[in-house]
Amino acid sequence: MAAYVVCVREAVGATEILLTRWIAPDGGKRWTLPGGGMRHGEDPIATAVREVAEETGYTAELIGLIGIDSINRRYPRPRGEFADFHGLRIVYEGRITAGELRNEINGSTDLAAWHPLDDVVHLDRVELVDIGIELWRTRPALGRASG
Repeated sequence: MAAYVVCVREAVGATEILLTRWIAPDGGKRWTLPGGGMRHGEDPIATAVREVAEETGYTAELIGLIGIDSINRRYPRPRGEFADFHGLRIVYEGRITAGELRNEINGSTDLAAWHPLDDVVHLDRVELVDIGIELWRTRPALGRASG
């Protein structure tokens, strides 16, 4: 279980989205939404607010739930075994209320930045970014992206 936040703002000349750059276990780096895994017993709203603060330096206020994404992954593990991963990603819309943008140190991300929404298609990003943007734009009744 994980919780993520779509933060969009109007800036001079562009609509921008807040993204963080995730460091994959293999060392690769791709842009993602601020957020991450829930701690045992932690409320998903608290997770989302905490993760935004950890990864960006900002305090976020959540506006609403915009969707839930369910993913399944099967990938190789050592000794020829395979992991069967199932994840639920809760996606909120949020707005920044305080703080100063900064990068996370010694965490799962290394950069935080605002990007023009129209330029996101050109970024090396995880699929969750596109899912979050679609949820934010369409507000589907069942909270699920069409993809």
